[in-house]
Amino acid sequence: MKILVLGSGAREHAIITALLREQPRPSVECAPGNAGIAAEVPVVALDPNDPVAVTDYAVLNNIELVVIGPEAPLVAGVADALRTRGIAVFGPDRAAAALEGSKTFAKRIMNEAGVPTGRAVRAGSLAEAEAALDEFGAPYVIKADGLAAGKGVLVTSDRAAAVDHTTFWLEHGNVLIEEFLDGQEISLFLLSDGHSVLPLSPAQDYKRALDHDAGPNTGGMGAYSPLPWLDAQFGSENEFIDEIIETVALPTVRQLATEGTPFVGLLYCGLILTDAGIRVIEFNARFGDPETQVVLPRLLTPLSGLLFAAATGTLGTLPRPEFSADVAVTVVLASENYPQEPLVGREITGLDAALRVPGVSIAHAATAARGDTLVSTGGRVLSVVAVGASFHKARSRAYEALGQVSLEGSHYRTDIAARVA
Repeated sequence: MKILVLGSGAREHAIITALLREQPRPSVECAPGNAGIAAEVPVVALDPNDPVAVTDYAVLNNIELVVIGPEAPLVAGVADALRTRGIAVFGPDRAAAALEGSKTFAKRIMNEAGVPTGRAVRAGSLAEAEAALDEFGAPYVIKADGLAAGKGVLVTSDRAAAVDHTTFWLEHGNVLIEEFLDGQEISLFLLSDGHSVLPLSPAQDYKRALDHDAGPNTGGMGAYSPLPWLDAQFGSENEFIDEIIETVALPTVRQLATEGTPFVGLLYCGLILTDAGIRVIEFNARFGDPETQVVLPRLLTPLSGLLFAAATGTLGTLPRPEFSADVAVTVVLASENYPQEPLVGREITGLDAALRVPGVSIAHAATAARGDTLVSTGGRVLSVVAVGASFHKARSRAYEALGQVSLEGSHYRTDIAARVA
């Protein structure tokens, strides 16, 4: 199978790594990719957000499946354009991608489908927002309504900070003020062909920049999979997954299908386990980053077959994907000053030594080759991934590998998966 992966981050690198593990190995290209991806597959200088450019390239090069990694191409309608030319696409059309592109849309779908979620108020002015903040009380939860690269959410007990965040995002559109939900957060990916769903293994990510969940929100600083503590709460991981399928995933997919916007691709369920039960915090319309980096290394079922079945409406004929009993941990290495404006263009060294640590792989997120030198190009630079028989072993490997990598001013969290190790 000839596959084109769209995107340039660690998520796309992890998807490509999983595809290349298969036998026989599919033919994989990536647009636009990064330095790490370019070392493994051909990369194409193509704007992934341009529906015409992507479609023309796919037609001319006999691409059989396009896998859309980030959210921006989905909201730009790239999947729509590809489908009009008969090309299989893993990723929802623009209308269904509003599940991520508009939090107001997502809340409406959840309410229509009876999906358990927190209360929310949409605000288009500061007066409306402040009224909602005072209604719900602290801790305050403010979310930008549209795409915000992981930086649109603020949870704070400081009302002044809540108002400042609200004021900033109101300049870009509406905001949602939500009730605060307390509990363990869980990320669960489900493949959907518009009618059926198949689950992957759950993961937990770390959104705050600093240890002990301090500092500002980020796109994600690390993750681990599976979640051993689910057994105590639900009896088993499978029982937890069954509940999410019946109460969250299938109702959402069926509601979208009823409205004429079938969801084909990856339904990312951001969940929280509260004292009152499971609640949905948010939906995304694509693989999450950095959770993808710990879920896919454990996947035993060939990924290409799952993605193609979702893209072609045949997911219901497949059994649930199988996963290794091993665990996986990833730690993100970030540029100086991230998540504010990162300092980029600095040399990265030590990757060969890091990769010599058993069970370690590295997913490039924001790297480029400058001659023979590898340099950083963004905030989250690398995801160091380690697999092992235990969380203690996986964590030790991940941090041993990180100790070999050098990037001036960089930082990472030291407590990823500590609670389960």
